[in-house]
Amino acid sequence: MSKRDYYEVLGVNKNASDTEIKKAYRKLALKYHPDKNPGDSEAENKFKEASEAYEVLSDGQKRAQYDQFGHSTNGGFGNYQSQGFSNVNFEDIFGDFDDIFNIFGGGAGRRTSRGGQQARQGTDLLYELEVTFEEAAFGGKRQIKLPKMETCSKCGGSGADSPSDIETCSTCGGRGQIRRSQGFFSISQPCPDCRGQGKKIKKTCSHCHGAGKVRVEKSISVNIPAGVETGNRLRLAGEGEGGVNGGPPGDLYIQMNVLPHKYFERDGNNIYCDIPVTFTTVTLGGEVEVPTLTGKAKLKVPEGTQTGKIFRLKGKGIADLQGRGIGDLLVRLVVVTPTKLNTRQKELLQELRKELGESGAEQSGGLWDKVKGMFD
Repeated sequence: MSKRDYYEVLGVNKNASDTEIKKAYRKLALKYHPDKNPGDSEAENKFKEASEAYEVLSDGQKRAQYDQFGHSTNGGFGNYQSQGFSNVNFEDIFGDFDDIFNIFGGGAGRRTSRGGQQARQGTDLLYELEVTFEEAAFGGKRQIKLPKMETCSKCGGSGADSPSDIETCSTCGGRGQIRRSQGFFSISQPCPDCRGQGKKIKKTCSHCHGAGKVRVEKSISVNIPAGVETGNRLRLAGEGEGGVNGGPPGDLYIQMNVLPHKYFERDGNNIYCDIPVTFTTVTLGGEVEVPTLTGKAKLKVPEGTQTGKIFRLKGKGIADLQGRGIGDLLVRLVVVTPTKLNTRQKELLQELRKELGESGAEQSGGLWDKVKGMFD
């Protein structure tokens, strides 16, 4: 039975690069590997066919010979038989995919340059901090209590009672990995005796009981920058959980949650508030007292001020987070209509209404003309 063209087997053209050939073979190997298709002779044959094609086309000399002679028996690959595909470097094919062997049940861990499990940075932590409106406006300082896992101070994270209690694992020779053959593959797996550590501990640390970490509650000072908003995060380097195998600690992220204020609402660096005033104040003019973030302030109300009028108090808002000045306080006057009047007050208002007549309304200008026009 004649063999298929190797380029056709891999699904690439004759000008394909080494990378394209490798990628095509990897795809076929994953699809037809016998461990993924137990008892499927057709899949096994396709896997062997693809492996044979790759072994030839991935070798520059063999590929040149194949391109010249093809499967011809005169110097070609007509009688070529792959013996278990021992020349195919599967680790080179799949080595850059740490989880590839999980597909075949290998479960190999990440390789490290120094054997065993590599040093890893500790876990980052997130702490949600509630801050007052005033703290967000001007900044402040807080002490928080943070429960976390920290590298054991007694053993330095080794988990051993003393350095002499640490011995090299005899099963893996300290590498933390053992090599197993599986089907056509030879793969590395974490050593089952030392769990990938490459070492064994004869006597565990009395403080952390071999864990290398202990739970602590640490007091941490947090500086709250002026101008923070809900959702802003601060990063405190090295205040996360302790590292693994001598790795550095993680970081702590403080997420701000600004509490609402009794009077003020925020819009960027500006703040707003509504101030109730009487009809006589806006009509005759006067002075009202308004709250600010730093105390009380006097606001002069001109005669004839309309309800809803907004007054701006410069520099009474919130500091900019980037240090670009301070926002303003915007005060909106809201006229309050009295609901309970005594007899004398009613008489005075009646007199005022008679005195003003329509002329009082006409003082408001074009607005009254528009309203009257609706009924003409």
